[in-house]
Amino acid sequence: MAQLVDSLARWALPIGIVVSGLQYSMYDVKGGHRAVLFDRLRGVLPDTVAEGTHFLVPWLQKAVVFDVRTRPRNISTTTGSKDMQMVSLTLRVLHRPEYSSLATIYQNLGLDYDDRVLPSIGNEVLKSIVAQFDAAELITQRELVSQRIKDDLVKRSSEFSIILEDVSITHLTFGKEFTNAVEQKQIAQQEAERARFIVEKAEQEKLAAIIRAEGDATAADLISKAISKAGQGLVELRRIEASKEIAGTLAGSRNVTYLPGGSGNNLLLNLGNQQ
Repeated sequence: MAQLVDSLARWALPIGIVVSGLQYSMYDVKGGHRAVLFDRLRGVLPDTVAEGTHFLVPWLQKAVVFDVRTRPRNISTTTGSKDMQMVSLTLRVLHRPEYSSLATIYQNLGLDYDDRVLPSIGNEVLKSIVAQFDAAELITQRELVSQRIKDDLVKRSSEFSIILEDVSITHLTFGKEFTNAVEQKQIAQQEAERARFIVEKAEQEKLAAIIRAEGDATAADLISKAISKAGQGLVELRRIEASKEIAGTLAGSRNVTYLPGGSGNNLLLNLGNQQ
């Protein structure tokens, strides 16, 4: 028993050294990540290490792990348009590093490559493109402006081995003076539309009045011609029709029996009592 204990004690230290060495010589690359190896003798090795468990030489080599998943970033700037209007823009980009160039990125930029590159080239491209459009074109041709910004930004970022998956303008505002001018223009347009409606309404009412007057004149002329042709007969007919209407109205009243009139023109109206 004592001999067994002595044997275990004798091998404990070498076994511990071996286990510790194995532990320090292994490293994991998680999903959505890549790694490059820094060698104390040769520097950063050019090969990119994929996902999984890998080995390295302890102390001599160190694994540098990159997150290569697509990530969003906002880039904001304030610049002048072609017609000297101040414009505030916010650009949203989805970016990731180029897998095969991680060693170069680490050598030249480090792990925070996006913080070093994207704000700089983003502001440069935004100022350059916005200066080519006036304020009105930035509003009416927003899709074209966004495409121009995307094309230039993709080209610039590729110089640093950064891939842009998407670029879009999420915020676009103008200075207070331009905004007030646009509001005043809209108010003026609304007032002009209202004035035009009032004028058109007055013209229609005037036209309707003229048509009514012409109709009344035509009716009066026709009546005058009819009277001149029929003599007093038409007048008598109209008087008889009016008398019949009055007689019918009074006949419905129980308190009226006859209507006094001239000689031979009495109208008996007690029609209701005879029924």
